[in-house]
Formats: sequence, C-alpha cells, structure tokens
Amino acid sequence: MKRLILLSLLLTPLMAGSQTVSDAPAPDGVRPGETLTVTEEAPPISNHRNQQRRATRNYPDQPPTIPHKIRGYQVDMNFNQCLTCHSRSATETSGAPMVSITHFVDREGQTLAAVSPRRYFCNQCHVPQHDIPPVKDSTFKGIDEVLEAAIQSEE
Repeated sequence: MKRLILLSLLLTPLMAGSQTVSDAPAPDGVRPGETLTVTEEAPPISNHRNQQRRATRNYPDQPPTIPHKIRGYQVDMNFNQCLTCHSRSATETSGAPMVSITHFVDREGQTLAAVSPRRYFCNQCHVPQHDIPPVKDSTFKGIDEVLEAAIQSEE
C-alpha cells in the first residue's frame, strides 16, 4: 500500500505536466511555422538533379554524388541494384563509372574479387542531389579558395 501511495505521488506531477504542452518551436529550428504541437504539410519532393557530367568534389576522398534518381533501387543484403551498372563486368555495356578500387579492399587491407561488405551499402556515403535552395547558407571553402587566400595574405 505504501508503494502505491508513493508511486501515485511521484506520477501526479508528471501526468499534470503532460497535459500542458508548450507551443515551442520545432526542435530543429529550421521548419518555419512548425511547433511541437502543430505539424504542417511536408513540401513536395523537389526535382532531382539529373546530370551527365560528374560534380566537382570539394575535398580529397569526398564520395561522388549520385547523378541520377535512385528511388526504388534495391540495396539490401541480398541484392545491390547499383552494381548492375557500376560493377567491373557491367561498366563496358552501361557506360557508368566502375566502383572505385578502394571498395574491393577489406579491413585487413586484402583486395577481394567482389565489393567489400563494408562498402556494399552505397548510400551510406553516396547521395543523390536535388535542385532546392539550401536551408542555411554555407560558409564552406574548398581547398582551392583556402590556398588562394593564403597566397594573397602572404603578398
């Protein structure tokens, strides 16, 4: 009985607090007009950026972006649809770039005949691009800009 009374005393403030939810801004602070209690309709999916040319990379070892749609692609333990065009044997007929040789190396540094399991799930690193305005302006500077600024400051 004492435990029941103690439990009710502890839960009463929690239950009272859950009935009054503040209308604070959404946790990410990015979605305009949304609060913790009001959710607006999601914006429509933007146009996918389909490119024939490869996008410039901003730093060494940056994974290249995916220049085409991948919605509905099967990439799971049993099948990787990306490899239908990007595997060594398919690149001649598909015209797609071959998977990087780094994707055939395992954790111990051994080169494998097939894509390493740790590099098998492509969208862990590679992402498609969409034509949408950025949520926040970027202050990122590529290595060329950084080096140019350093050279000019020395003069």
